[in-house]
Amino acid sequence: MVTMRDIADRYGVSVATVSKALNDQKDIGRKTKEEIQKIAKEMGYAPNAAAKELKTNRTHNIGVLFVDEGHNGLTHNYFAHVLDSFKNKAEKSGYSIAFINSCKESKGRLSYLNQCRSRGFDGVVIACVDYQDEEVIELLRSEIPVVTIDYVFNDTINVISDNNTGMKELVQYIISKGHKKIAYIHGEGSSPVTRSRLLSFKKTCEDNGVSVPREYVCEATFRDVAKAYKQTEELLQLENPPSCIIYPDDFAAFGGINAINDNGLRIPEDISVAGYDGVELGQCYKPQLTTIIQDTEKIGGEAAARLIEQIEKPETSLIEVVVVRGKVFEGGSVGTYI
Repeated sequence: MVTMRDIADRYGVSVATVSKALNDQKDIGRKTKEEIQKIAKEMGYAPNAAAKELKTNRTHNIGVLFVDEGHNGLTHNYFAHVLDSFKNKAEKSGYSIAFINSCKESKGRLSYLNQCRSRGFDGVVIACVDYQDEEVIELLRSEIPVVTIDYVFNDTINVISDNNTGMKELVQYIISKGHKKIAYIHGEGSSPVTRSRLLSFKKTCEDNGVSVPREYVCEATFRDVAKAYKQTEELLQLENPPSCIIYPDDFAAFGGINAINDNGLRIPEDISVAGYDGVELGQCYKPQLTTIIQDTEKIGGEAAARLIEQIEKPETSLIEVVVVRGKVFEGGSVGTYI
């Protein structure tokens, strides 16, 4: 095993100088630092993790609690991108990430909190879970630093997408194209994301003098193409069908588009559609899907930065809600309605 002494002997400096260079301290020349770091890499030097842990009282490991009730796992486009951004930011800061076992049928499985303690996680990021789950609440109220994504929990740093503004700007864009008959197939009613978007949808319509009949608002599970197809057919069969349909996410919108096509209608000539999230696939369609592109890179990066700050600077880390805005992608699926 290569030691700092070996590097010091090779470069002809003290062990203290090598230590300063490898720990990126400022009281050492940039050229010297870079040369020592280069030599260390060439010699295959790896810091002693156990010694580092004893010195800092940290393992530099972060847990990820991700429970996707829709069983999409990491194929879930939105959260996959968010967690990838989180991972990249954490690794650049010297941390490794590992998933927490969320399968409660696993033999000998520990609770979320006990898993974190036994594996020595310095902190945890939580996304897409049931926040009423007793194990989740226990973890949130523990001594372990936590950041939640897309959920606001007291005394915890939260990083959320600005669903209120996103839906408001999407609806305003649709209204600006002349639409007064706007339907909304929303996600699960119990979801905080759904509640936020639904309230924003209704308020924006009201503020713009657009009435929303009860039958224009219905529910389909996020990413449920089949249910979105069924709900779209029911909307099309109404005596006074909508001129535009908003879907809970882009994948659900694909189901709606299939229903519209199967009914012999054209988009956007006969009816307009809009999604939410901004998945790349929606931009491959003709016409391109009008949607809200969420800034998944910033959401994941902010979550990692805030969690690491909480781990390393607990006395000055602010407990706050970090709101990240998305933007309207106009695409071509919302036409002008006269």
